[in-house]
Amino acid sequence: MNEFQPVVPMDLAVTQASSLCDRLRVDLLEGRLKPGQKLQLKFLMAAYQSGQTPIREALNRLASEGLVALRDQRGFTVTEISVDELRELTKTRSWLEERALRESMQTGSADWEEGVVLAWHRLSKTRRSLSDAGLDSNPEWERLHRLFHRQLIIGCGSRWLITYCDQQVDLLYRYRQLSARKAFPTRNLFEEHEAIVRAVVDGDADRAVGLLVAHFQASADVILADPSVFPGERFA
Repeated sequence: MNEFQPVVPMDLAVTQASSLCDRLRVDLLEGRLKPGQKLQLKFLMAAYQSGQTPIREALNRLASEGLVALRDQRGFTVTEISVDELRELTKTRSWLEERALRESMQTGSADWEEGVVLAWHRLSKTRRSLSDAGLDSNPEWERLHRLFHRQLIIGCGSRWLITYCDQQVDLLYRYRQLSARKAFPTRNLFEEHEAIVRAVVDGDADRAVGLLVAHFQASADVILADPSVFPGERFA
Protein backbone atom coordinates (compact mmCIF):
# COMPACT_ATOMS: atom_id res chain seq x y z
CA MET A 1 0.00 0.00 0.00
CA ASN A 2 1.42 3.36 -1.01
CA GLU A 3 2.12 5.94 1.68
CA PHE A 4 -0.20 8.91 1.73
CA GLN A 5 1.29 11.99 0.06
CA PRO A 6 -0.50 15.26 0.88
CA VAL A 7 -1.32 17.46 -2.07
CA VAL A 8 0.35 20.86 -1.99
CA PRO A 9 -2.22 23.52 -2.92
CA MET A 10 -1.36 25.20 -6.21
CA ASP A 11 -1.34 28.71 -4.69
CA LEU A 12 1.00 27.50 -1.92
CA ALA A 13 3.36 25.89 -4.46
CA VAL A 14 3.41 29.11 -6.49
CA THR A 15 4.06 31.13 -3.34
CA GLN A 16 6.96 28.88 -2.35
CA ALA A 17 8.51 29.07 -5.84
CA SER A 18 8.14 32.85 -5.90
CA SER A 19 9.66 33.13 -2.43
CA LEU A 20 12.67 31.05 -3.48
CA CYS A 21 13.11 33.12 -6.62
CA ASP A 22 12.97 36.33 -4.56
CA ARG A 23 15.61 35.02 -2.12
CA LEU A 24 17.94 34.08 -4.95
CA ARG A 25 17.36 37.42 -6.65
CA VAL A 26 18.33 39.33 -3.51
CA ASP A 27 21.54 37.31 -3.11
CA LEU A 28 22.40 37.90 -6.76
CA LEU A 29 21.75 41.64 -6.57
CA GLU A 30 23.58 42.08 -3.29
CA GLY A 31 26.63 40.27 -4.67
CA ARG A 32 26.54 37.33 -2.27
CA LEU A 33 26.47 35.14 -5.38
CA LYS A 34 29.42 36.43 -7.41
CA PRO A 35 29.52 37.18 -11.15
CA GLY A 36 30.65 34.07 -13.02
CA GLN A 37 30.01 31.75 -10.05
CA LYS A 38 28.73 28.31 -11.05
CA LEU A 39 25.33 27.66 -9.49
CA GLN A 40 25.53 23.98 -8.61
CA LEU A 41 22.15 22.48 -7.84
CA LYS A 42 23.36 20.49 -4.80
CA PHE A 43 24.85 23.63 -3.27
CA LEU A 44 21.69 25.65 -3.87
CA MET A 45 19.42 22.86 -2.60
CA ALA A 46 21.36 22.77 0.67
CA ALA A 47 21.74 26.54 1.00
CA TYR A 48 18.08 27.30 0.35
CA GLN A 49 16.60 24.11 1.82
CA SER A 50 14.67 23.40 -1.35
CA GLY A 51 14.16 20.63 -3.88
CA GLN A 52 15.75 20.42 -7.31
CA THR A 53 12.60 21.28 -9.28
CA PRO A 54 11.84 24.59 -7.49
CA ILE A 55 15.53 25.54 -7.75
CA ARG A 56 15.54 24.91 -11.51
CA GLU A 57 12.30 26.86 -11.92
CA ALA A 58 13.74 29.81 -10.00
CA LEU A 59 16.97 29.75 -12.01
CA ASN A 60 15.05 29.70 -15.29
CA ARG A 61 13.02 32.72 -14.16
CA LEU A 62 16.18 34.57 -13.18
CA ALA A 63 17.78 33.65 -16.50
CA SER A 64 14.87 35.36 -18.27
CA GLU A 65 15.66 38.47 -16.19
CA GLY A 66 19.32 38.42 -17.19
CA LEU A 67 20.68 37.71 -13.71
CA VAL A 68 21.56 34.07 -14.42
CA ALA A 69 23.09 32.50 -17.53
CA LEU A 70 22.44 28.96 -18.80
CA ARG A 71 25.48 27.56 -20.59
CA ASP A 72 25.32 24.49 -22.83
CA GLN A 73 26.68 21.46 -20.97
CA ARG A 74 27.78 23.70 -18.07
CA GLY A 75 24.54 24.43 -16.23
CA PHE A 76 23.69 27.73 -14.61
CA THR A 77 26.11 30.48 -13.67
CA VAL A 78 25.75 33.99 -12.27
CA THR A 79 25.77 36.39 -15.21
CA GLU A 80 29.17 37.97 -15.75
CA ILE A 81 29.75 41.72 -15.59
CA SER A 82 31.62 43.83 -18.12
CA VAL A 83 32.48 47.42 -18.98
CA ASP A 84 30.48 47.21 -22.21
CA GLU A 85 27.39 45.89 -20.43
CA LEU A 86 27.56 48.59 -17.75
CA ARG A 87 27.71 51.27 -20.43
CA GLU A 88 24.89 49.67 -22.41
CA LEU A 89 22.66 49.27 -19.35
CA THR A 90 23.28 52.87 -18.29
CA LYS A 91 22.44 54.15 -21.76
CA THR A 92 19.33 51.97 -21.99
CA ARG A 93 18.06 53.03 -18.56
CA SER A 94 18.63 56.67 -19.51
CA TRP A 95 16.62 56.23 -22.72
CA LEU A 96 13.75 54.46 -21.00
CA GLU A 97 13.47 56.70 -17.96
CA GLU A 98 13.82 59.88 -20.02
CA ARG A 99 10.71 58.86 -21.95
CA ALA A 100 8.92 57.75 -18.79
CA LEU A 101 9.74 60.95 -16.88
CA ARG A 102 8.69 63.19 -19.76
CA GLU A 103 5.39 61.33 -20.06
CA SER A 104 4.88 61.51 -16.30
CA MET A 105 5.47 65.26 -16.27
CA GLN A 106 3.20 65.81 -19.26
CA THR A 107 0.30 63.67 -18.07
CA GLY A 108 0.99 63.20 -14.35
CA SER A 109 -1.62 64.45 -11.90
CA ALA A 110 -1.13 66.61 -8.83
CA ASP A 111 -1.15 63.37 -6.83
CA TRP A 112 1.81 62.11 -8.87
CA GLU A 113 3.82 65.29 -8.24
CA GLU A 114 2.98 65.20 -4.53
CA GLY A 115 4.08 61.56 -4.54
CA VAL A 116 7.48 62.58 -5.96
CA VAL A 117 7.95 65.21 -3.27
CA LEU A 118 6.85 62.82 -0.52
CA ALA A 119 9.11 60.02 -1.79
CA TRP A 120 12.08 62.39 -1.83
CA HIS A 121 11.21 63.73 1.65
CA ARG A 122 11.17 60.21 3.11
CA LEU A 123 14.43 59.33 1.37
CA SER A 124 16.13 62.55 2.48
CA LYS A 125 15.26 61.82 6.12
CA THR A 126 16.82 58.34 6.01
CA ARG A 127 20.51 57.65 6.57
CA ARG A 128 22.40 56.14 3.65
CA SER A 129 24.76 54.34 6.02
CA LEU A 130 24.09 52.76 9.39
CA SER A 131 27.61 53.74 10.46
CA ASP A 132 29.40 57.09 10.68
CA ALA A 133 32.77 55.45 10.03
CA GLY A 134 32.03 54.34 6.47
CA LEU A 135 29.38 52.67 4.36
CA ASP A 136 27.26 50.17 6.22
CA SER A 137 24.39 49.94 3.77
CA ASN A 138 20.99 50.80 5.22
CA PRO A 139 18.31 48.50 3.71
CA GLU A 140 15.60 51.07 4.40
CA TRP A 141 17.48 53.73 2.43
CA GLU A 142 17.87 51.31 -0.47
CA ARG A 143 14.13 50.58 -0.39
CA LEU A 144 13.19 54.26 -0.30
CA HIS A 145 15.77 55.10 -2.98
CA ARG A 146 14.18 52.62 -5.34
CA LEU A 147 10.69 53.91 -4.52
CA PHE A 148 11.81 57.50 -5.20
CA HIS A 149 13.11 56.67 -8.68
CA ARG A 150 10.03 54.59 -9.43
CA GLN A 151 7.74 57.43 -8.36
CA LEU A 152 9.45 59.72 -10.89
CA ILE A 153 8.22 57.53 -13.76
CA ILE A 154 5.06 55.93 -12.35
CA GLY A 155 2.84 58.55 -14.00
CA CYS A 156 3.92 57.64 -17.54
CA GLY A 157 0.80 55.53 -18.11
CA SER A 158 2.63 52.45 -19.43
CA ARG A 159 3.03 49.42 -17.18
CA TRP A 160 5.33 47.82 -19.77
CA LEU A 161 7.67 50.81 -19.77
CA ILE A 162 7.76 50.72 -15.97
CA THR A 163 8.49 46.98 -16.05
CA TYR A 164 11.42 47.49 -18.44
CA CYS A 165 12.74 50.29 -16.23
CA ASP A 166 12.50 48.01 -13.17
CA GLN A 167 14.54 45.37 -14.97
CA GLN A 168 17.29 47.85 -15.78
CA VAL A 169 17.34 48.97 -12.14
CA ASP A 170 17.95 45.38 -11.00
CA LEU A 171 20.69 44.73 -13.53
CA LEU A 172 22.48 47.98 -12.65
CA TYR A 173 22.06 47.45 -8.92
CA ARG A 174 24.54 44.56 -9.10
CA TYR A 175 27.16 46.92 -10.47
CA ARG A 176 26.35 49.64 -7.95
CA GLN A 177 26.79 47.25 -5.05
CA LEU A 178 30.22 46.16 -6.31
CA SER A 179 31.54 49.72 -6.00
CA ALA A 180 29.26 51.16 -3.32
CA ARG A 181 31.97 51.73 -0.72
CA LYS A 182 34.08 53.72 -3.14
CA ALA A 183 31.11 55.77 -4.34
CA PHE A 184 29.82 56.58 -0.84
CA PRO A 185 32.30 59.36 0.07
CA THR A 186 32.39 60.87 -3.45
CA ARG A 187 28.69 61.56 -4.12
CA ASN A 188 26.21 64.01 -2.62
CA LEU A 189 23.10 62.07 -3.44
CA PHE A 190 20.91 64.37 -1.34
CA GLU A 191 21.73 67.31 -3.62
CA GLU A 192 21.40 65.23 -6.80
CA HIS A 193 17.95 63.97 -5.82
CA GLU A 194 16.82 67.39 -4.57
CA ALA A 195 17.80 69.04 -7.86
CA ILE A 196 15.72 66.50 -9.83
CA VAL A 197 12.70 67.11 -7.58
CA ARG A 198 13.00 70.89 -7.93
CA ALA A 199 13.04 70.57 -11.72
CA VAL A 200 9.95 68.34 -11.58
CA VAL A 201 8.08 70.78 -9.33
CA ASP A 202 9.11 73.67 -11.61
CA GLY A 203 7.70 71.76 -14.58
CA ASP A 204 11.01 71.92 -16.44
CA ALA A 205 11.12 68.56 -18.22
CA ASP A 206 14.38 69.22 -20.07
CA ARG A 207 16.19 70.10 -16.85
CA ALA A 208 14.65 67.19 -14.94
CA VAL A 209 15.64 64.70 -17.63
CA GLY A 210 19.15 66.17 -17.92
CA LEU A 211 19.69 65.90 -14.17
CA LEU A 212 18.31 62.36 -14.07
CA VAL A 213 20.55 61.16 -16.91
CA ALA A 214 23.57 62.88 -15.31
CA HIS A 215 22.68 61.11 -12.04
CA PHE A 216 22.75 57.72 -13.78
CA GLN A 217 25.99 58.53 -15.62
CA ALA A 218 27.69 59.66 -12.41
CA SER A 219 26.94 56.25 -10.89
CA ALA A 220 28.43 54.51 -13.92
CA ASP A 221 31.52 56.75 -13.88
CA VAL A 222 32.31 55.89 -10.26
CA ILE A 223 32.06 52.18 -11.03
CA LEU A 224 34.19 52.52 -14.16
CA ALA A 225 36.84 54.35 -12.14
CA ASP A 226 37.09 51.47 -9.65
CA PRO A 227 39.77 49.05 -10.92
CA SER A 228 38.65 46.35 -8.47
CA VAL A 229 35.34 45.91 -10.32
CA PHE A 230 36.89 45.10 -13.72
CA PRO A 231 40.42 43.87 -12.88
CA GLY A 232 40.95 42.10 -16.20
CA GLU A 233 39.60 44.79 -18.51
CA ARG A 234 41.28 47.82 -20.01
CA PHE A 235 39.13 50.69 -21.19
CA ALA A 236 39.21 54.39 -21.91
